[in-house]
Amino acid sequence: MLSAPILTVSALNRLAREALESALPLMWVGGEISNLTRAASGHLYFTLKDANAQVRCAMWRNRAQLLPFRPENGMRVEVRALATLYEARGDYQLNIESVRPAGVGNLFEAFNRLKDRLAAEGLFDAGTKRTPPRFPRGIGLVTSPAAAALHDVLATLGRRAPHLPVVLYPTPVQGVDAALHLAEAVTTAGRRAAQDGVDVLLLVRGGGSLEDLWPFNDERLARALRACPLPVVSGIGHETDFTIADFAADLRAPTPTGAAELASAGWHAAHQEIAALGPRLDRSVVRRLDALAQRLDRASLRLIHPRERLRQASAEIGANAGRLQRAMQHRLEQARFRHAALDIRMARLRPDLPAARARCDRLARQLQQAAKASLRQHQARIEALEAHLQHLCPTSVLARGYAIARDAQGRILRSVDEAQTGMTIDVQLADGTLHTRVTGQEG
Repeated sequence: MLSAPILTVSALNRLAREALESALPLMWVGGEISNLTRAASGHLYFTLKDANAQVRCAMWRNRAQLLPFRPENGMRVEVRALATLYEARGDYQLNIESVRPAGVGNLFEAFNRLKDRLAAEGLFDAGTKRTPPRFPRGIGLVTSPAAAALHDVLATLGRRAPHLPVVLYPTPVQGVDAALHLAEAVTTAGRRAAQDGVDVLLLVRGGGSLEDLWPFNDERLARALRACPLPVVSGIGHETDFTIADFAADLRAPTPTGAAELASAGWHAAHQEIAALGPRLDRSVVRRLDALAQRLDRASLRLIHPRERLRQASAEIGANAGRLQRAMQHRLEQARFRHAALDIRMARLRPDLPAARARCDRLARQLQQAAKASLRQHQARIEALEAHLQHLCPTSVLARGYAIARDAQGRILRSVDEAQTGMTIDVQLADGTLHTRVTGQEG
């Protein structure tokens, strides 16, 4: 029979640690702190106990330095921890991830539920956030007149932008009705913005516990911030504190001082830019003055005494008068030349009237002779045509022994077939007409 394997104590503790860590998930455990020790390394060691039991706890430095409060003996807390075993001593303990005061768990759950619901509505959408003006004319401040945050904001603005007017909209920042008063103050600031000359609003409060900051986790305040016509910068608590108001604001600052710095960033940067632009402006002015001086020197070289200017003007007028006289003489000579040339042309083109008259007389005689010859030619032609026409006249034909036969209707008979026996016909002769009757026909 084989014997069971023998484990070392280290192996046993390692198996126990692995079994414990796999069996128990990361969880919240509530109890009272006792035997608290702060090591030089920054780690925290303490015992978490209740009326019937206790358990050792260890919180490493990287976690402990993020705590928003200072743990003390006797403080009731809730820890988020992983159950494990410290193998070197075989001690069962909790490795702490985070710590919160007892009772805060319910507030965190309410905070997360409200945050998720408002986020689902789009109340925190980045696309709806507004950018505060770079150079605000005035700053509205919603906080308590007794709060240290008011002094921090005023001191920061006085240092960075002392010329900016600050309008305080006072309200309590802690207590039962603080959330309602905060929402009313934000609404009042938005309504009076134009009247008060305010174009950015700061919502600030100093640090505190979750319970102290709880009024800033109110739904009414979140909706008032989104409905406010002014861009809102929140500066609530410390850098690690987040509230619903921070998510609803247009811009979040880690502290009230940071909110004042964001609101005055443009003016503060402008002071630095102006300081940097000063030497450049001085150099530009010097260069401009040098250029103008040089221009003045050049202009002074062109300056002339009025007497000298009159003398030059007189000389110029005299020269212009001489040029004008020479130009007029030249124009007159050209006109005389053109006149002489035209006279020569006119003399050449002047008509010889006696010769023209003699030519006209000669042409008139020739025209009369031609007209008489033409008349004689036309007269002879007419006489020839008349004689020819006489030959063709029916009377002349009848005179040569011909006759024209017509029926009773006066129609000329051109064939014997047109005459009937017994028919009366008229026969026209050269010297008269015969009235005859047809007694027979011969073809």
